[in-house]
Amino acid sequence: CWAVSYPQAVTCSWLLVPEPLLDTEFMTTYRHGVWGAAGSHECARTGPRSCSFGDLQMFSLTPYVLNVTATNALGTASSLLPFLLENIIKPDPPEDLRVSPVPGEPKKLLLEWSPPGSWPFPEYFPLKYRIRYVRDEDSVTRTIGPYEQTSYTLTGLRPGALHHIQVAAKDFTDYGEFSAWSLPASGTPWTEP
Repeated sequence: CWAVSYPQAVTCSWLLVPEPLLDTEFMTTYRHGVWGAAGSHECARTGPRSCSFGDLQMFSLTPYVLNVTATNALGTASSLLPFLLENIIKPDPPEDLRVSPVPGEPKKLLLEWSPPGSWPFPEYFPLKYRIRYVRDEDSVTRTIGPYEQTSYTLTGLRPGALHHIQVAAKDFTDYGEFSAWSLPASGTPWTEP
């Protein structure tokens, strides 16, 4: 389970190992608390093997528990997954990464990006960002950060060389995990005309 749109919703997905040969139906429920004093609620299906739920209690020390029950002609099997909401925060990757030369600066590139569209309130729940870049035809990737802003100027680059850049996001308070890397963008520092 991951909270990609913290604090609005949790999305869960599952696999079956080994993959069943028979048609299998799934019922998914969740509860807040191991013993579920408030009872179980349906986890709304978002795909054949995924579901989502909202109405979340932030900063609760009481775990949520997801129950996935698989049923087919051979019988029924259930699995429980307990988790604390803040431990499963994992934003989607940043979007719209733009790489621009800095006029008059042959060793710099300006990077700009947007928070993921699925992150509902970046002004109230800010993200921090890591930057990964590599010079074209080089095998050494450099990772820097985290940084709190949605722009950054890379310095000390090789003049005239093409660079490939990606950005990843994480909850500002350091809960959860970094996102996957963004789609790559490329750019070359400014060169004299």
